[in-house]
Amino acid sequence: METDGALRPTPQQARTALAELERLQASAAALSATPWPRWFATVLTLYIAATPPILGGMTASPQWLLPRPAWSVIMVLTTAGYLALFALAAANWRRKTGVALRLDVLPKRATLPLMIGLPVLLVGTAAVFHATGQSVWLFAASAIGATVSIAFHRAFVRLHRKTS
Repeated sequence: METDGALRPTPQQARTALAELERLQASAAALSATPWPRWFATVLTLYIAATPPILGGMTASPQWLLPRPAWSVIMVLTTAGYLALFALAAANWRRKTGVALRLDVLPKRATLPLMIGLPVLLVGTAAVFHATGQSVWLFAASAIGATVSIAFHRAFVRLHRKTS
């Protein structure tokens, strides 16, 4: 086999290089699994808590508290603000650490129920409110959503501490 003049590493050197590569990959994964800044976790929690009443106002049969178009404008502005702050948090993190924020490094057993359950909770309660007219469902969903957001953030922090 031709090596083009390059020296081949010994088996021990190859194993050492692979072990170093694995350590670097684990370190990069731990960095990218670092928790959001506290201010962003707070913004995310507030956004999740605000979503059920806003969606309820958008779907209410007779107008509820505000006209339907006003609820739609509030939803668009709230979502745009959230997305702008998300982009800012991600850019700041990337600048600070050199790695992007990633959710794919989190355990699927935690993120999958959240990614399925939270939208069902937030959107489903608007449907229940539309059917029953009882706003207690919206505020219960807000409280549950905020609690889930805080719990997920705390689990995220714990995971980062374990991996770093």
